[in-house]
Amino acid sequence: MAHNSELMVDPRSGFCRSNSIFYSKRRPLSLPQNEFIDVATFISSRPHQGKTAFIDAATGRRLTFTDVWRAVDSVSSCLSELGIRKGDVILLLTPNSIFFPIVCLSVLSLGAVITTTNPLNTPREIGKQIVDSKPVLVFTTQSLAPKLTGSNLPIVLMGEHSNYHAGAEVVGSLEEMMRREPSGKRVGERVNQEDTATLLYSSGTTGASKGVVSSHRNLIAMVQTIVSRFSSEDGEQTFICTVPMFHIYGLAAFAMGMLASGSTVVVLSRFEMDEMLSSISKYRATCPPLVPPILVALVHSADKIKAKYDLNSLRSTLSGGAPLSKEVIEGFAEKYPSVKILQGYGLTESTGIGASTDSLEESRRYGTAGLLSPSMDAKIVDPGSGKALTVNQTGELWLRGPTIMKGIISM
Repeated sequence: MAHNSELMVDPRSGFCRSNSIFYSKRRPLSLPQNEFIDVATFISSRPHQGKTAFIDAATGRRLTFTDVWRAVDSVSSCLSELGIRKGDVILLLTPNSIFFPIVCLSVLSLGAVITTTNPLNTPREIGKQIVDSKPVLVFTTQSLAPKLTGSNLPIVLMGEHSNYHAGAEVVGSLEEMMRREPSGKRVGERVNQEDTATLLYSSGTTGASKGVVSSHRNLIAMVQTIVSRFSSEDGEQTFICTVPMFHIYGLAAFAMGMLASGSTVVVLSRFEMDEMLSSISKYRATCPPLVPPILVALVHSADKIKAKYDLNSLRSTLSGGAPLSKEVIEGFAEKYPSVKILQGYGLTESTGIGASTDSLEESRRYGTAGLLSPSMDAKIVDPGSGKALTVNQTGELWLRGPTIMKGIISM
């Protein structure tokens, strides 16, 4: 967030002693001035460098950028015919797929709200979330549909299927919707940037899982952060999506942000080491998101891995979930000298971002979460007294910025 030029901000830390705020040292985000724009429309207005938007790692099926936006137009038209309106909640119960972004963008373009759930959740856990979020329609696969038994919700099936009965009200399939020509009867409602876009559930790491309510503005800011972070890269980028799209980072970064940046995303339905390495080699991927234990494995087994897979296309890797040790960073740099490590820190409540390292030099500040994300302000606060602390003191992290959620609902 831009700060008053009269404030005395330390250029090294970004800390202002007069108000105890840390200001981001990154260039501020450029956000659209038009308050009436949804995130899908915003992304579709972006230019793109490449031709292929998404690739299914297992089948090789590709969706071009043209395919994606044609499908979004068709699916949103079908949803409108089904009576989906602004503010309606749509549930996605599905593993990663190249169709996940199409469903999300179609729903969001109507001003409806996306909520997601982990496909590994039990029917009871899913049922609890349904009661909490009150969806009016579900997108799911034939194999996962039995988990919805008793919900009485209308279902749109994703993927190839024959027929599914067992009491479920199947109102169509995504493939059929994508093939249809838009009817022109879509009910358009004005969407404000502050309108609710997603209702995603936190992991429950620090307490009970909560429904995090994020706006179109939150998602647009996240998309702009992704675009600005990777816009300096030379040539076209091909990312491997190994993270779940039902979590905020997978959804906002790989289903939306990379699309806006004009990158290609190779989608794995779930993480599996050999499949990821094979996909990097086959599709000449430039960047996979990884967690520290995977980076450790890549370092320890580097010789065997490089003998089996061609990883020469890699330029960088994104690491999150925990800080990387000096040993891992230096070991990775030694084994994969042409690949830079980028780290990041974020929460569902902050739309998946908060701080990041954007170069190998920044990552070598061992144990760091990086610099505050663009337009992000922070305070370090004593959790007992609520008093703001200064540089090099330990406390609770408070964040303020355009990606911070609208609010929460408790299950």
